[in-house]
Amino acid sequence: MDDTVLLTGAGGRVGTAILADLAAAYDWRLLDRDPPTDESAYPGEFVVADVNDEDAIRDAMDDVGAVIHLAGDPRPDAPWKSVLENNIDGTHTVMQAAVDAGVEKFVFASSNHAVGAYETDERTPDMYRPHDDFRLDGTELPRPKNVYGVSKATGETLGRYFHDMHDLSVVCVRIGNLTKDHPPKDYERGQAMWLSYRDCAHLFDRCLQADYDYEIVYGISDNDRKYYSIDRAREVLGYDPQDNSAEFADD
Repeated sequence: MDDTVLLTGAGGRVGTAILADLAAAYDWRLLDRDPPTDESAYPGEFVVADVNDEDAIRDAMDDVGAVIHLAGDPRPDAPWKSVLENNIDGTHTVMQAAVDAGVEKFVFASSNHAVGAYETDERTPDMYRPHDDFRLDGTELPRPKNVYGVSKATGETLGRYFHDMHDLSVVCVRIGNLTKDHPPKDYERGQAMWLSYRDCAHLFDRCLQADYDYEIVYGISDNDRKYYSIDRAREVLGYDPQDNSAEFADD
């Protein structure tokens, strides 16, 4: 990927993880609605804009070859008005601008919340433990249990639409529990869906480098505890995670 990569929501936690390892790997254009406190800390051009500002988003797409779309309201308890405006309308605005600009690849940051309702009382807590073989692999239908999850499932469907109708290559990454240092030692669910900063950067790097049509993959490290399968990410993207929450878990 030699063309510019547009990273929306660059100032957030996922953007921080990506740039920590990949700052020098791409020609970045970084977009966030909040101006950085220290612009020199970010690689490339920094654009201050809201994802619903159509003119600003279209300008930001100039000479862009790929988009990593992270921007949106990240709160699991976000109200409907906010997720509608920031997560659904905003994602549509960015995808439409990408198509109009001839962007080749679109990486959408989805979430574990898009499938949160699979964690039923009948399955938990066993599904968080190494002996359990229940796996979600990306072929299942979304089952959100909050409107934030609804917004992420809607983003996945928008990606399907823009791929089928406009031939945009789209990969949706259902991100697990991203933490900088280590997963919570006494929280089984957090260990099962842990994603390290290192593996996060590697996964999004593979999303930029690999060839695909439309994919939904899970973004977690190679944990002993897992109820998300990372087989599709390995097969299609060449994902090779290095970290495992078991290294940090209490006995």
